[in-house]
Amino acid sequence: MTDRHLIVGAGPIGTHVAALLAERGSRVTVASRSGRSTGIDGVEHLALDASDADALARAAEGTDYLYNCANPGDYTQWERVWPSLAASLLSAAERSGAVYAITGTLYPYGPVDVPLSEDLPDAATDHKGRLRARMWAEAKAGHDAGRLRAVEIRGSDYMGRGVGGNGHISRQVPTALQGKRAVMMGRTDLPHTFTDVADAARTLVAAAEDPGAHGRVWHVPSNAPRTQAQALTDVLASVGKPPVKISSLRGAALGATALVSPFMREMREIIYQWERPYVLDDTAARTRFGITETPWEEVCRRTAQL
Repeated sequence: MTDRHLIVGAGPIGTHVAALLAERGSRVTVASRSGRSTGIDGVEHLALDASDADALARAAEGTDYLYNCANPGDYTQWERVWPSLAASLLSAAERSGAVYAITGTLYPYGPVDVPLSEDLPDAATDHKGRLRARMWAEAKAGHDAGRLRAVEIRGSDYMGRGVGGNGHISRQVPTALQGKRAVMMGRTDLPHTFTDVADAARTLVAAAEDPGAHGRVWHVPSNAPRTQAQALTDVLASVGKPPVKISSLRGAALGATALVSPFMREMREIIYQWERPYVLDDTAARTRFGITETPWEEVCRRTAQL
């Protein structure tokens, strides 16, 4: 019998998961509010409000794996959107018996001064981080109680194909390709891990399909850290473009921008990620799943493809 997979979210990770599964012959459905096509042969598409618990549970009937690849892009709406969506996904997993595989973030850890490993506590200080920490805590509680099977992967800032305006580096690419100055938040000279979305998709599927991996968090195998400035320069070089001048938005200037921009107010809460080294320890997932990261040069080329 063909394995069945329901992916909630048609963004870059959901699309990469769908492509990976469809290529091997799995039965794949991608659910999103619009029901828009991912353009992947053999993938079914479903228009669905995933925060409707009953509708999602009906869609998940008979499904072997349920993937949370949703990404409410407007940070200012997370507190409104995520609680009902997360509760609906948990309910659907419990009612269907499907493995619940979550695309998480590093936000739950909060500010740290050491490489980020899975044994760090979820000790976020900002509301987005606390919200994502609660989401995983609730899923893990359900897993530990035997009500469902859950696993979460966490990657650093995304690069790769399709990330676009959702990535700190990729959002700079359109203007940088025209030779225009880039404006980045925080320091641009500190080591920072960047994760390719295709590697996140591979790790999510591997963790979902490995029963021994359930009940915990796994970090996505990623390339060695680069500075923001070097990452953008490498992306431009991958398509034969020269470096651009880079400005840093910090301190009082960032505060002034946040006064008039709701998005920048949200980003200011997590500026700690760009004011100190932010390095991901992915040893556990490499060892468990045998996954290695996409070569950096290929990550850069994918990021440059608008």
